[in-house]
Amino acid sequence: MAEVTLTLEEYEALREMAMGNSVPSISSEEPTSTKPRKASAYSKKYGKAFKRISPQFKKKNGEWKVNGFRNAVRAAHRSLR
Repeated sequence: MAEVTLTLEEYEALREMAMGNSVPSISSEEPTSTKPRKASAYSKKYGKAFKRISPQFKKKNGEWKVNGFRNAVRAAHRSLR
């Protein structure tokens, strides 16, 4: 028997046709907005603070200390208050 592969949209359209609900709507178009979301001012400040603080929570070889990442995240948020 031949192997058939369907996309999720094609499968749902086929299923709707079989159930007799409505006319299928297959759209092969990509979303029109592919522009990435704009970073907020807070996230930019947080990123800078995290990069400034993170070396304190790392070992000499660059690995994170025990709970280092978690503590660095908290310290970066704390520094922005």
